[in-house]
Amino acid sequence: MNRAWAVFKAHPYISNVLGYTILFGSADVIQQNVLGGKRTAGSTSEDPAGLDWRQTARVATVGFCFHANFNYHWLRGLERMMPGGGVKALTGKVVLDQLIAAPLTISAFYIGLSLLENKDDPLEDWRQKFWTSYKTGVVFWTTMQTVNFALVPPVARTTFLGGIALLFTIYLCHVRQQQVQKLE
Repeated sequence: MNRAWAVFKAHPYISNVLGYTILFGSADVIQQNVLGGKRTAGSTSEDPAGLDWRQTARVATVGFCFHANFNYHWLRGLERMMPGGGVKALTGKVVLDQLIAAPLTISAFYIGLSLLENKDDPLEDWRQKFWTSYKTGVVFWTTMQTVNFALVPPVARTTFLGGIALLFTIYLCHVRQQQVQKLE
């Protein structure tokens, strides 16, 4: 464990971004298994488990290209703006996170996946699902980010966030999958 922590501290950007991306992509695999391996529209997967690996690759791509990088820099910026773990700094970080980062990351999820799927209207999922996802996220993320900012060292916050995002991404993938199933 000490060796892993040393690597983590020596290469925080790479460790955080790769860790977050792996967790983000894993959320789609878990979601597909929970739904019994149901495929998205247009899936050509021949996986005997019924997993749509293209969908998982798209989710991981959005996680890597936007979420992991954004969250790494966002969390560092918040720590610079409001250093420490006092009540005032903690509250400020959580409020800013919910007002700025939450809408951006939820939007990037829905719009990014729609773009990768070449949908005619890349904003359709976003229009239909954003407010429900955001309201759920405010309750979930306020609690999780409070724990993150209060207890997790800054060098590990993005990966911790990735672990927690695994749960929320399962939810987002499930919400998004529900629409696809209704259209089929």
